[in-house]
Amino acid sequence: MSSDAWEAVIGIEIHAQLLTRTKMFCGCALSFGDPPNTHTCPVCLAHPGALPVVNREAIRLAIVAGHALGCEIAERSVFARKNYFYPDLPKAYQISQYDQPICGPGCFRFLTEDGEKTLGITRAHLEEDAAKLLHLGGEGRRANAEGSVVDFNRGGTPLLEIVTEPELHNGPDAASFLKQLRQTLVHLGITDGNMEQGSMRADANISVRPVGATGLGTKTELKNMNSFTYLERGIAAEVDRQIAILEAGGTITQQTLHYEPSTGHITSLRSKEEAHDYRYFPEPDLEPVVPDRAWVEELRAALPELPIDRRERWIREYGLTFEDAEVLSEPVQLGDYFEQVAALAPPKSTANWVRGELRALLRDRGQEPWESRVSPAALAEIITLVESREISMPSAKAVLGHVVEHGGLPREVVAALGLGAIQDEPALVAIVEQLLADNPVQAQQMREGKDKLIGFFVGQAMKATQGRADPARISELVRERAGAG
Repeated sequence: MSSDAWEAVIGIEIHAQLLTRTKMFCGCALSFGDPPNTHTCPVCLAHPGALPVVNREAIRLAIVAGHALGCEIAERSVFARKNYFYPDLPKAYQISQYDQPICGPGCFRFLTEDGEKTLGITRAHLEEDAAKLLHLGGEGRRANAEGSVVDFNRGGTPLLEIVTEPELHNGPDAASFLKQLRQTLVHLGITDGNMEQGSMRADANISVRPVGATGLGTKTELKNMNSFTYLERGIAAEVDRQIAILEAGGTITQQTLHYEPSTGHITSLRSKEEAHDYRYFPEPDLEPVVPDRAWVEELRAALPELPIDRRERWIREYGLTFEDAEVLSEPVQLGDYFEQVAALAPPKSTANWVRGELRALLRDRGQEPWESRVSPAALAEIITLVESREISMPSAKAVLGHVVEHGGLPREVVAALGLGAIQDEPALVAIVEQLLADNPVQAQQMREGKDKLIGFFVGQAMKATQGRADPARISELVRERAGAG
């Protein structure tokens, strides 16, 4: 059998840290990078008699996320104790949600080059994060560590866990889904989505089955994928590994796996078959969450335009490509900047200028367009000057560079630097005729069908006019005066 005879079946589990000021069940401030164990209290350290209190903002963010995920918002949800023993869990249980999550079944829409796709959402529930376990020596890995220490600053951080249906079938779609889910959650202010710092983490549940089969194979879990590229590569590597085992007559063992990006290798962390029963039961110290339905609907009505709707509108109304829309929609400030320019200049030309020349000029300065001296109105004016042939493209780039460096109004810059396009038609004709006369061999070859030589004459004309000629008009004149086809 070949790999074409197999189908991958993939589900994703996402943990997103919520953008609240304090922890899930206490008043300790959230932090990243602060000295260890400086944001703790009797509640998050599990001192006897300390009682948790639910963070209302975490509830609000979860409901907003649920609306964006197309989920049903539960009329009543319950917290539970998830029991397990590990050094980073001081209570020996994690407060989570089990059979009554705050967000029920839903459907998330995301965009690919093949068009819009959907992925079923099984649930989204609230829970607290564990503390951070640091392994000393052995390159920070548990297996070879000389010892371990615990930083409880992270313990109790509010998390939203999102679980998808096993409906994805390849790594690229999984990466597109995760990328657009992250963008949506960041856009709505639910999480900062910083995957490198661990504020958003994804696990992939993977199995394979013969094409045409409907049952699910034995799944494995790739843990803590912290980039879209690694997620895509890790899925591909695990799918290949499972197919190779099955085609050799072996069986898949249910286990948790680690993907090593530097080598592309898959290694086992632990067998899932040995995982203990978490023994969930309702958290007796917390009341059920029963959100007011009017408030739930108010949050739904207040949702801004979601990233997928924005992308689809740009493609439909502005004629942008999928790649244009993907690049310009992230981050949201870039999309806002683009839209402000596109309201004043042709949208497709705007996309090209923002993606290309402007960001290239700003990259070395460590700036983004909305942080620069180039206001949306200024960039729109430059684009309009080019579109109306009042300045040439080389002159437009020079004007943009000046505005990036010094600011100013583009028309004033054009006048001050003498960059306006040469409008004197007889002068342009004379320049072209002189170039044809000075380069008779190239002129004859062009007449005989070597159209690429038109570019040679255009380049020479632009050089002669210091970039102030209109390349399109020069090209027309070269054809006319040379008698080329």
